[in-house]
Amino acid sequence: MNEQEQQIRIAIVDDHEMFRAGVIATLQPHFDIVGQAADVEGSVAMIAQTKPDVVLLDVHVPGGEGGGGAEILVKSRAYSPNTVFLALSVSDSPQDVGSVIRAGAQGYVTKTISGDDLISSIKQVHEGYAVFSPKLAGFVLSAFQNGSPAGMGGSASGPIHDDELDRLSNRKQEVMRLIARGYTYKEVAAELFISIKTVETHVSSVLRKLQLSNRTELTRWAADRRIV
Repeated sequence: MNEQEQQIRIAIVDDHEMFRAGVIATLQPHFDIVGQAADVEGSVAMIAQTKPDVVLLDVHVPGGEGGGGAEILVKSRAYSPNTVFLALSVSDSPQDVGSVIRAGAQGYVTKTISGDDLISSIKQVHEGYAVFSPKLAGFVLSAFQNGSPAGMGGSASGPIHDDELDRLSNRKQEVMRLIARGYTYKEVAAELFISIKTVETHVSSVLRKLQLSNRTELTRWAADRRIV
């Protein structure tokens, strides 16, 4: 077990007990599981008490005022402002994606995700990256374009600057678009038939050339220019 992984404290919010048990079994060797809950009120109380680093949050959770995962996120922020939320849901509807992203979720993945990819996604959101299942990219970009979601970070807004895009080679533009769509480095490497190390090099170069700090800002930059 990696010491850095052990230090990441995880909580799971889902109203299906068997699903929670399966997620916990998958994550327990890698992270410190500090809490779980099945409804809005219980989730807010649990997050306030345990202050986890990352919460895996289902979108449709009973209780409260009917706002589900988005309501939990909004109500929990005052009690645990440093907690990062990663939506983990069976739903891939634009409404569900948009609601939790606008509420401040750092990412959104569907329950078809593999165990290894979920572990990777948790690490990425904990490090400050925005993580989304590739098929959800269009919904996510729409959420960005309709207004900056709270908590997503990034301030690279403004008119299109073709000279900024022209600084990037065709291959760097390809990498940039896939990363902005929510692809993992591994998925980008497979899509473009290059190594993960090459993807990392391209991303570092793109961030440096565009004077951006992280993947979240890159997503905003691409969404603002509608070039993804």
